Amino acid sequence: MTAALPPARPKRRNRSLTRFRRNPAALLGLAVCILIVLAALLAPYLSPHDPDFQFPEGLTLEGAPLPPGGTYPLGTDLLGRDLFSRILWGARASLTVGFVANGAAVLIGLFVGALGALTRGWVGVVIMRFTDVMLAFPVLLLAIALTAILKPSLWIVALVIALINWVPIARVVYSEVAALREREFVEAANAVGASGGRILIRHILPHLVPTALVWGSLGVSTTVLLEATLSFLGVGVQPPTPSWGGIINESQSYLNTAPWLVLAPGAAILLTSLGFNLLGEGLRDALDPKGGL
Repeated sequence: MTAALPPARPKRRNRSLTRFRRNPAALLGLAVCILIVLAALLAPYLSPHDPDFQFPEGLTLEGAPLPPGGTYPLGTDLLGRDLFSRILWGARASLTVGFVANGAAVLIGLFVGALGALTRGWVGVVIMRFTDVMLAFPVLLLAIALTAILKPSLWIVALVIALINWVPIARVVYSEVAALREREFVEAANAVGASGGRILIRHILPHLVPTALVWGSLGVSTTVLLEATLSFLGVGVQPPTPSWGGIINESQSYLNTAPWLVLAPGAAILLTSLGFNLLGEGLRDALDPKGGL
């Protein structure tokens, strides 16, 4: 009588998906991210008014912003513009910078980290010492300096953030690739004469996909916060393009008399940051090869 074969273990992808589905915080983060992305994409259809139009009836007789309610769900700003419409359109600017800048930072970090780990000798040392030098600079001060030198705009802000945020990604990728370089399957590929490019693409990059996914989601939160900070300081996305940090900057003098002007965009920044952080943490737990079901 033949012995029964042991049941096959589920594939790693299925185990990761199961772990993600069983994580309530990750599912909440995913739902929040989908909601915010849809709000940004559908801003032309969801916004009740033109975000840049200054309504004559959008101010009180004393020239103060209108409170939330009626025609203006979140009230009006100091120029009589609909705050709800400006926040929806501001989501477009913030997420555009977040996705573009963070995507570019992940790609740069993957390239630099992998190159530094795979290149032996003084070249790899120079690459990683340059990374250490970049890591020593204060992120916010460096971003302010770069945006002050260049003409601030949405794409310039995205470029500046990408040129700053790749550094921690490169350090993580360097450590992972340095460990993978000593694994048996990489040594076997070297033994049969595989080129460095083939080893990188076929044997190393697939192991870096989880890292790229986690940093790609967690980094959006950091990028949105940095973009909001630069816009608040006046060196980020420039008016009349709505941005959450810019709205807070314009309205800070009305914090006591019209707090909704600051609380509404601040809540949007908080919700976005929370959503992508929860999603990133959930992806990290789900893709962790040491995690169990």
